[in-house]
Amino acid sequence: MKTILLIEDDKILRENTEELLELSDYQVLTAANGKIGIKTAKEKLPDLIVCDIMMPEVDGYSVLEALTNHETTKHIPFIFLSAITAHKSIRKGMDLGADDYLTKPFEEEDLISAIESRLAKAQLLHNITVTKKDTESDSNEIDNLHQLKNYFDDNGEESSIDEGGTIYKEGTRSTHVYLILKGAVKCHTMDEDGKELITKLHHADEFLGFTSLMDNAVHQESATALENVKVTAVSKEQLLEIVAENHTISLELMSLLSDNISEIKHQLLQMAYSSVRKKTAQTLLQFAEIMNKDTTEPIRISRADLASVAGIATESLIRTLSGFKKEGLIEIEGRNIRIKELKVLQYVT
Repeated sequence: MKTILLIEDDKILRENTEELLELSDYQVLTAANGKIGIKTAKEKLPDLIVCDIMMPEVDGYSVLEALTNHETTKHIPFIFLSAITAHKSIRKGMDLGADDYLTKPFEEEDLISAIESRLAKAQLLHNITVTKKDTESDSNEIDNLHQLKNYFDDNGEESSIDEGGTIYKEGTRSTHVYLILKGAVKCHTMDEDGKELITKLHHADEFLGFTSLMDNAVHQESATALENVKVTAVSKEQLLEIVAENHTISLELMSLLSDNISEIKHQLLQMAYSSVRKKTAQTLLQFAEIMNKDTTEPIRISRADLASVAGIATESLIRTLSGFKKEGLIEIEGRNIRIKELKVLQYVT
């Protein structure tokens, strides 16, 4: 049985997360602050650490630094669990050596999936003997997705796209892969009847454009900014060189693409079998999450985009939104929609 160290100062969240991990067959150690967490990690040597950032006495960044600089704990997989969603904060955590970064509130499946993935990777790397060159260039080796994102941030070609602007079009040659630095993006295509179908929503710190790494491939979908967006792009040639020189990146990319396929399958199942009310409610929640909006902020999104993701006619969506408004679940002002009853929407059937 794998052992997880959970460092979290919020008692209720700590106890709830501890119960979740125990139900998933993990042995759980807990610490109420960073100082206790460092001591526990060095004494117990857990298989993985889940840590909050904003804590009294010693914050999460300092915990990671302390454990990274200690010989017996520097190889333990480390996941940040924080309410801080800013790109700079996420990058800071990754620069310090964290393996993953989940934001609160989080889905139970996302946490378990992140833990399973990091434990599997740690076991794989433990079983494979890797010969590394003992040269100065080793410090620049890219061996995980977060380091790859930092490479994009530092070396990519940065550009800004206004709301409604195109990042790339379906049918055009795919020459670059993109990292979203700010804003939300929709990927979409047209069916035989000329109707738009949104295939995926992307937010900051996610990749775009993994159509293929082949030179002559074309984009199978278009990417359009849902709000003002900033992206950075790296050519496929550069990315192929990185993958060729750093084999563990291939595993990370395969896992990323597999997760994307699973999300698309889930969306298709929802479109096929859910009621119109549930499709509408889930789509509103999905847009709110992707665009980093809480219940006090309005979502500015076209009805056509909402209907496309939900897989229903625009007229049906508008009628359902009107019903939600009458029930007091949302407020509508023009294109703006503000969620008033988050929990009720989550359980609409």
